[in-house]
Amino acid sequence: MTTFFFPSALKRSGWTGLLLLVLLVPMTASAASAVQHWETENGLKVYFVPSPALPMVDARLVFNAGSARDGDHPGLARLTNTLLRDGAGDWDADTIAERFEGVGAQFGATSERDMAILNLRSLTEPDWLETAVETFVTVVGQPAFSQRGLDRTRRQALVALQAQQQNPGAIAGRTFFETVYAGHPYAHSPLGTEDGLAGITPAQLKSFHQTYYVARNGILALVGGLDRSQAEALAERIAAALPAGEAAPALPEVAMPEAGQTIRVNFPSEQVHVFMGHPGMARGDADHFPLYVGNHRLGGGGFTSRLMEEVRTQRGLAYSVYSYFSPMAAAGPFLMGVQTQASQADEAVAVMRRTLEDFVASGLDEDELKAAQSNIVGGFPLRTASNSGILDHVAMMGFYGLPLDYLDTFTDQVEALDPATVNEAFGRRVDPDRLVTVIVGGEG
Repeated sequence: MTTFFFPSALKRSGWTGLLLLVLLVPMTASAASAVQHWETENGLKVYFVPSPALPMVDARLVFNAGSARDGDHPGLARLTNTLLRDGAGDWDADTIAERFEGVGAQFGATSERDMAILNLRSLTEPDWLETAVETFVTVVGQPAFSQRGLDRTRRQALVALQAQQQNPGAIAGRTFFETVYAGHPYAHSPLGTEDGLAGITPAQLKSFHQTYYVARNGILALVGGLDRSQAEALAERIAAALPAGEAAPALPEVAMPEAGQTIRVNFPSEQVHVFMGHPGMARGDADHFPLYVGNHRLGGGGFTSRLMEEVRTQRGLAYSVYSYFSPMAAAGPFLMGVQTQASQADEAVAVMRRTLEDFVASGLDEDELKAAQSNIVGGFPLRTASNSGILDHVAMMGFYGLPLDYLDTFTDQVEALDPATVNEAFGRRVDPDRLVTVIVGGEG
């Protein structure tokens, strides 16, 4: 649920009713709206979808600056991103928060394996938008990276790492990535490692920021109540806070494991967490739609999936079981997951493996494909029924260089598939003999 801050100015103006309308009426932009695209003078790529129904704008600035760029200092990208709001220009963290709150704006930042993300939501009333944007560009372009802020944020990250060591699901995820992506920048968690965090200095934060938080290494997605000229002016304002810089180099390719393996990690819990998978596909992969639709029947369609039928419905081995592809800049994982009782773990793993083997060998039939297509197409409008939903998709399209008509043609791509295309892609891209299986829990 979105939380809105109410600026004190609302109590003295006629904007009170307008903001109440914003709260009550869904913020929608037509998924069929053409995505407009251009570049600023210093090379920032901009993607814009107008949504004039409400006087609000959502902006997302995304840099190719996730943990895959950490190098020898795991956790560097996440610390850089987190510390942006700790102090910038002449303002400390409290002042930055007060400036956003005072005009009802929202700011957020996060860092993943591929990307660093900065979000701004603001009303488009000129004075309030000006304050929100001024604060945003200062945070993005002039972070302080003080030693005091670094020490505090590092302690918080170390506490989070310690918490992960008490969470069998987090251990399973970390072990899975470390094994499947051994030797690749995706191997370590965005949160980093204790050794990596310990050695990071303010100078390294500043260097990382200067290298990766630059116009040619980023994209800006805008959705909301602006016309084209206003969107261009806003984009130039944000871009002006950034040096031109250079785009980050492409990540190395991901190698498939030569053979499957099973890793068991002792943990004092009655529940066992299981992850099974191997590298899957990158964004923009030619097999994206066949694999995506096929996986809906395998394990992505909830109670309509084969994994759910075999593991839960037929045998009662788990409450939930699933599979998915997670496309990334390089090949993200294909993963199956389940949580079950320790006494049932081996049986659950065997059933999941057998279900995958049968699916890869035999594929789905025409009726199964039509059911999957219907579910996906029927649910797609809900994923693009709000400005935030549109923003998610447009930012993803821009960052990974997908076609501008991706949203318009999504359902056509899904409906155009036939069983042979789906089954051939699965048979070629998913190999049950190369699965990495991680089992955490059950012993103490």
